[in-house]
Amino acid sequence: MKTRLFLSTLLLIAASVLSGQDTGLLNGHIRDSIGDPIGFANVSLLGTQEGTMTNPDGNYELKVPAGRSYTVVISCVGYRTKQFAVRLEAGVNREQDISLQQDVRAIREVSVSARQERGSTFHRIDVEDLNYVPSTTGKVETIIKSQAGVSSNNELSSQYSVRGGNFDENLVYVNDIEIYRPFLVRSGQQEGLSFVNSDLVSSIKFSAGGYDTRYGDKMSSALDITYKRPRVFKGSSSVSLLGASAHVEGASKTQRFSFLAGYRYKTTSYLLNTLETSGDYKPQFSDFQTLLSYQLSRKLEISFLGNYSSSKYQFIPHTRNTEFGTKDLPLNLKIYYDGQEVDQFDTYLGALTFNWKPIEGLSLKLTGSAFRTSEEETYDIMGQYWINELDNTIDSETYGDSILNIGVGTLLSHGRNYLDAYVISASHLGSYQTGENHVQWGLSYQVQNFYDRINEWEITDSAGYVIPYNDEELELSKAKKSENHISYDQFSGFIQNTKEINGEKADLFITAGIRGTVWNFKQTTMISPRMTISTQPNWKRDMMFHLSAGYYYQPPFYKEMRMPDGEVNPDIEPQRSIHLLLGGDYIFSMWDRPFKLSGEAWYKWLDNLIPYKIENVRLSYAGENISSGFARGIDFKLNGEFVHGAESWMTLSLLQTMEDVEGDYALAWNGYEYVSQEAEMFPRPTDQLFTVGLYFQDYLPNNPGYKVHLNAFYGTGLPLSSPNEEQYYTNLRMRPYRRVDIGFSKVIKRETDILGERNPLRFFESIWISGEIFNLLGINNEASYLWVRTISDQQGIPGMFGIPNYLTGRRFNVKISVNF
Repeated sequence: MKTRLFLSTLLLIAASVLSGQDTGLLNGHIRDSIGDPIGFANVSLLGTQEGTMTNPDGNYELKVPAGRSYTVVISCVGYRTKQFAVRLEAGVNREQDISLQQDVRAIREVSVSARQERGSTFHRIDVEDLNYVPSTTGKVETIIKSQAGVSSNNELSSQYSVRGGNFDENLVYVNDIEIYRPFLVRSGQQEGLSFVNSDLVSSIKFSAGGYDTRYGDKMSSALDITYKRPRVFKGSSSVSLLGASAHVEGASKTQRFSFLAGYRYKTTSYLLNTLETSGDYKPQFSDFQTLLSYQLSRKLEISFLGNYSSSKYQFIPHTRNTEFGTKDLPLNLKIYYDGQEVDQFDTYLGALTFNWKPIEGLSLKLTGSAFRTSEEETYDIMGQYWINELDNTIDSETYGDSILNIGVGTLLSHGRNYLDAYVISASHLGSYQTGENHVQWGLSYQVQNFYDRINEWEITDSAGYVIPYNDEELELSKAKKSENHISYDQFSGFIQNTKEINGEKADLFITAGIRGTVWNFKQTTMISPRMTISTQPNWKRDMMFHLSAGYYYQPPFYKEMRMPDGEVNPDIEPQRSIHLLLGGDYIFSMWDRPFKLSGEAWYKWLDNLIPYKIENVRLSYAGENISSGFARGIDFKLNGEFVHGAESWMTLSLLQTMEDVEGDYALAWNGYEYVSQEAEMFPRPTDQLFTVGLYFQDYLPNNPGYKVHLNAFYGTGLPLSSPNEEQYYTNLRMRPYRRVDIGFSKVIKRETDILGERNPLRFFESIWISGEIFNLLGINNEASYLWVRTISDQQGIPGMFGIPNYLTGRRFNVKISVNF
């Protein structure tokens, strides 16, 4: 009996050992995009009964049968499902950490934070959509431009207008640090890389207005970017005809130290060669960013965000040939150039952050940051021009040829503009969440210093006469020369609370707060109360409504302070806007797929405004608070899976924004002559009455590795700024902006693909190749107008001509991207 018992025990032990040798062990941590553990996530082997679940700390262990390839599926409510391939030998242990992205398309949002966010004026943008979007600028900005209430009429620029505001009225934050851009940029051709590196992004939140008090002193929108918190080593790289990029990320074995770094290079000469002005375009833009984090203890973390950006632009123009005019009076402009433009924009940013979480629910953050920009804009360009009338007689042998010269002359432009500026900030952000309340507060101190030297002038010669003509002395048609050194500081603080009230018929969310700012350039104090109330009725249909109102002040920055002659106005004051918004959304299922319809009606009271003109992307301010006005409109967005597994959306916006500039005038015909009269209310430069956008994704049903991505936009024409420097009124408009970009991609290798040991592609997580067609329809969109004068009028022909400056034409781009 003893012998039998011994043999039975031995056999059981042997069977257990042999069974263990037939499996491998997969273990690791599952976290969300910001590094918090995800408990109770499902971990399973596709096509088998094997599976497990993470513990509350996000840890998991899963036995995997040895010697075969399996697909591991990670899923959790509220997150996107993730899959990856695994093959383990018997007895082998493999550690695999996973990061899951929140599923913004989920039909039901179950977490408190998600419901609070849904009830706010912010909406989250899926970072997965950044991978394939066809873009000539930054991918993040391209996605932002496709949102409701947002418009951009220049594909060479990453700047955008939100609900009647201009480019300088938008807030951008990265990891709670405010981001600035170069100030002297005049055109999209000069503009380099935007700050946000899409390879480093973890989450994106955007508000088109009515945002709460924690976001600073601007009047239009807020973009809140959070960079990744890496847990494992990864990287990516891409190369195209427009440049290249690469990034790496990773963490130490103990997870206490993490790093994130990215480099980008961009050149737009390929695009610029489609412009009507031929010449040598030599743009070179590059930047490097890094985010380093170290966990000093369980409760204290230190991080550093650094950025260096260099933008070099050299342009040697040769000739320009532009046809314009009307059907009855077709005209042609021919210019021969001499000279060049050389620009250099260098920006630096460094930010050090301490984040302390002494107890559960309490977060205390202290940040010190410094931004510096050094900018040079130099040009000497002479253009000799001819304006000719074209033959418009269809049966004529000279149809389309020049039949009459109606203007000839020379335009000489000179510029030597330099700017050195820095912004130094120290701030504290606090957050405490307990029960149904979420309290946030903050304090900040900021020093701004600007030193600029401006020297610009133009001289126009027409048929041997300088315009304006003076028989005693030589007059310049335009001249600006100044030297300014500005230094001032400001204090700001805020406190707000979000409270959730659960009732039988509805759940209610109330966010109320107050923001105060002391702007010491003119010893001005600004108080900004803001409130958002949202409710989710307990209906069968999943609907939510919100009402938001608040005060938004914008202290003048460097550009707003400068008057047209280049001098700084010492009496300048902050602009003010009062927002009122009413909106809601409806989440529903159609074709067994999730959809979301949202809409928002809004109104802005605007006063103490500083009027401006737009030329390409350059804003020229009046430097005085001499305007008041309003902006109003309604925005709609429908997004969802029009094609299973691929999110798309369409937007529609109606907008009207008007202003009344003190002392401004308009010319009116009294039957005998044009007389000057008060302009009263007229459209602001961003008055784009109607816009519609579409972002659509699709793939081949039987081969999802082949994908198509289409980005289309239509916007009615913007007001055309008056060529008269002292006049802001205008009744002219540019043509509508119409553009379609399309991209085709083929996935070469997926994450789930199992490759042999000799296949070199096994080292990469995924590989895809893309083909992009920019401006698919080849439409000549207008960026601005060149105003050319002649010394005398021909009969029926004006003495000043507005010639459109067209944007880029159709171009094809090829891009290869890899993840590892």
